[in-house]
Amino acid sequence: MGVGMEVVSESVASAVRTRAAVRTRGLRMSYGEQEVLRGLDLEIGHGEVVALLGPNGAGKSTTIEILEGFRTSSGGDVEVLGVDPVRGDEDWRADLGIVLQSWRDHAKWRVAELLGHLGEYYAPYSEPGRPRPVAVAELLDQVGLREQARHRVGALSGGQRRRLDVAIGLIGRPRLLFLDEPTAGLDPHARQEFHELLHRLADVDGVTILITTHDLAEAEKLADRILILDGGVIVAAGSAAALSREVAGRTEVRWCADGERSVHAAEDDAAVVAFVRGLLTAPGPAVTELEVRRSSLEDTYLAMVRHREGEPVSEPSTQRLREAPSSRSEGER
Repeated sequence: MGVGMEVVSESVASAVRTRAAVRTRGLRMSYGEQEVLRGLDLEIGHGEVVALLGPNGAGKSTTIEILEGFRTSSGGDVEVLGVDPVRGDEDWRADLGIVLQSWRDHAKWRVAELLGHLGEYYAPYSEPGRPRPVAVAELLDQVGLREQARHRVGALSGGQRRRLDVAIGLIGRPRLLFLDEPTAGLDPHARQEFHELLHRLADVDGVTILITTHDLAEAEKLADRILILDGGVIVAAGSAAALSREVAGRTEVRWCADGERSVHAAEDDAAVVAFVRGLLTAPGPAVTELEVRRSSLEDTYLAMVRHREGEPVSEPSTQRLREAPSSRSEGER
């Protein structure tokens, strides 16, 4: 009987792993007469790093709270790691890691002691090949807090405290990690180390990661896929490059010739190549500077928001900036 149950359990676990890590269909959420989510459809694969973006009030926090099981939706279907979150048991919760934007508890605890204490809660949920919790020393090395192991939490700097927040989210070796503004307060070096850690978690350990952030450059660097939420629905989805082509739909060519700076916006790669070839072979003053600049995620995001708000989005054109190169800095133009 015991062997049979193990086979069944492994079969169920295998079936869960083959489905999407996160899936919603027609997800709705209302607070009184205010409808926050209006039929949200999303799907996140196992081991995928996804950034959820959107203006304030778009429904990001509500969506995450439903996925984490802290809020019950008004309608629609939701499945996280094969389970409806409102029915998730302790085994299911042990597979989640949550890094909140900020919290200030446990100030009197020492760093290593706190991690060891929290880790004990995950020990009963260890699995073959997936021991829990993560060893404290290993985790401190991962997040760069080895030298602070015996420091009190209340004495940590803001950046160190943020590293501890991440460590707390990882102590249970989660299959799905929720990160809310994960690098707020980190210096550039710590931010780079954290990015490398996330890539290892996804690529090596197969952890699915969902990030909510206002740092568009970070989302562009980290995420396999970007989801833009606005008005309670996903209005755009894809890689940063794909969204730039689909939503903003333009690449800028900037050049300088005979002291005159110009910029031209083209629709696609073929148009860019044709324009640059013509620019370099045409008679006249030699081109002394040339830059091809694709739309960034920030450009794309702002274009999308302006479009939904009814503001006009500029069409591709050529503009000539008459000032000499030294008359103004590039940032002032």
